[in-house]
Amino acid sequence: MKYNKKELAKRILLIMLGSAITSIGINTFIIPHKFLSGGVGGIALILQYLTNIQSGYYILAVNIPIFLIGMKQVDKDFCIFSLIGMLSLSLFMILTQNISHYYSIDDMIVSSIYGGILGGIGGAIVFQNRASMGGTDIIAVILKKKTGGTIATYLFAMNIVVVLIGTTINGLSIALYTLISMYITSQVMNRVMDGIERKKLLFVVTQKERMIADHIIKEVGRGVTFLHGQGAYTGNERNVIYCIVTLRQLPKIQKLIEDTDPQAFISILDTSEVHGKGFKKPAL
Repeated sequence: MKYNKKELAKRILLIMLGSAITSIGINTFIIPHKFLSGGVGGIALILQYLTNIQSGYYILAVNIPIFLIGMKQVDKDFCIFSLIGMLSLSLFMILTQNISHYYSIDDMIVSSIYGGILGGIGGAIVFQNRASMGGTDIIAVILKKKTGGTIATYLFAMNIVVVLIGTTINGLSIALYTLISMYITSQVMNRVMDGIERKKLLFVVTQKERMIADHIIKEVGRGVTFLHGQGAYTGNERNVIYCIVTLRQLPKIQKLIEDTDPQAFISILDTSEVHGKGFKKPAL
């Protein structure tokens, strides 16, 4: 896939932003209470607690074999930008390691919530730009491609294993707070990615299909398809409008339809993924 310089710079900056947000969340809210984070980050934190060596270095070391495996299973574009994400995470973990000296929260529940929120936001930004921060993210992408599940679900399952290992070091109470943080991360990640990528499928039955279709094409810039339909009771034949729009465009299109034909029948459905001209390629 070819990018112009502006698109490439934007993608890299957003990946770095997501990595920075995740690093800040870990160093501010997770490490001070000896919680764990997910995947390789969690393993790196366990090693940090045992050796007092900053986890950013361990993130870099543990990810090397995982990337070697990922290169054979995941497309080259994803691997290259994931490498940027992993290096950014490692770098920002080191650069922000003392941030808790300037801001910290003593309440463990609040810290686990904030840590989870920042981790979810950071992860979603990185994933939305077709990258990861390495580690189990790559494994989760491979599993998604093979089984069709969600990335966040696979990450949460693998993180349970990390937590079980962590209980031998930090105890059950810390493991509970870690699970709270991880669950919030997975939920926030799903919500943020759904909000960014969410599309709506519209079926519109109207007597003014040509007029409404023209409005949608000219005023919203969305493509429209006519499907042949026939009323089961009346037997009347009519074109049914088929159109996929973004969540942001939906209110405007609804108003256009209502203003043109108040009697129009509108059915609005959620869509999980949309491929094709006019829509960005799904994140992963």
